[in-house]
Amino acid sequence: MDMNIFDFLNASHTQFHSVNVMKEILLANGFKELEEGSKLELEENGKYFVVRNLTSILAFKTPNKFSKESHFQIMASHSDSPCFKLKENIESLNAGIKKLTVEPYGGLIHSVWLDKPLSIAGRIVVKKGNIIDSRLVSFDKNLCIIPNAAIHLNRQINDGNKYNPQTQLCPIFAGEEEPNSIKDLLKPFIKEDEELVSYDLYLYNREKASFIGMNDEFIASPKLDDLACAYSSLIGFLQAKSTQNFNIFICFDNEEVGSMSINGADSDFLEQSLKRMYFAFNKDEEDYLASLASSSLISGDNAHATHPNYPELSEPNAPILLNKGIVVKHNANMRYCSDALSSSLIKTLCEENNLKYQDYYNRSDIRGGSTLGNISITKVSILSVDIGLAQLAMHSNYETMGSKDYIDLITLSKAYFEKNIEVKNSSLSFK
Repeated sequence: MDMNIFDFLNASHTQFHSVNVMKEILLANGFKELEEGSKLELEENGKYFVVRNLTSILAFKTPNKFSKESHFQIMASHSDSPCFKLKENIESLNAGIKKLTVEPYGGLIHSVWLDKPLSIAGRIVVKKGNIIDSRLVSFDKNLCIIPNAAIHLNRQINDGNKYNPQTQLCPIFAGEEEPNSIKDLLKPFIKEDEELVSYDLYLYNREKASFIGMNDEFIASPKLDDLACAYSSLIGFLQAKSTQNFNIFICFDNEEVGSMSINGADSDFLEQSLKRMYFAFNKDEEDYLASLASSSLISGDNAHATHPNYPELSEPNAPILLNKGIVVKHNANMRYCSDALSSSLIKTLCEENNLKYQDYYNRSDIRGGSTLGNISITKVSILSVDIGLAQLAMHSNYETMGSKDYIDLITLSKAYFEKNIEVKNSSLSFK
């Protein structure tokens, strides 16, 4: 399947849909889907993937010739983005208008969700006999909107208005007439011999991804954080030729809410998958641990660019610019997992492939965010580095990044997977 970044972003209404698109891309490129509940039967030079709970995916290529020197080279990203999630079966009628009740998922910017066409997507859970199953749903329709109060009724709205998500951010989606409930909306997705049990449904911005600027310098889209890294890492992974190592692409869910789920970086998804694929080649625990010590992980999650309207919020001595290269993220308190050695892995690959890179630091008086890198190493303790693509308006529902940087990340990803990078305690070997 040949899918450009715009097609990918436009199809990824929720983490369920982004992972499903990744699955389709992998299948079209000759990968075989495995089930976690079945014994792994692997071959050398094989291509496989596994999906957990529909929102996390791990794809891997086995060594073209397995040996005791075979180790793991991993790129990780995440599938979720801040948004509003519908509370199940909680609807209300006010002023002749049907409203839904939502709660914020992750650290989203509330105001950007108002006064624009929104729709609904996610998964439903249905029951047929003694079987309960999940099914993806998405509506290609302007279903709802969260209207602002007019400035005539709220004269202070431009003085720093604070929105109450319980009362002021309820999307309107129907009038008083029947049918006008979410259950009515979902009926076309449910067969006659099935019943709706539950659902995970989210609001999504209907605006499509697009180029912005006089010369298409920028890309604007929902969910650039972190689908731009997920897409670029995946494409580079697919383009890379197999090596003597296990090449692994993983996309976790729930990074935006702390990763503490069966789908997140704080789960056993990566750890157990690595063990199972290694043991499938009839090796023991000691061999596995030795292999792990030689392995590395690149955590890809977007980074804050220096904002042209708010430059004072960034480190003034190290501006991060759009279209000026991959960002290596640093934090003294290890909110990012990069250190001098792991950063050198990225910088060496960039220099070898004529790619630019930038070093990101928060202002010393502003606490920044974190990502999945420093969480994943508590489960799989290998040399790890946090990188990203520079962007503006992170955690908005329509974000902006450079139109060139993601292409550099594809190149970096491909180079990483094709290189034999062996960790030897406090040194790296590039072959």
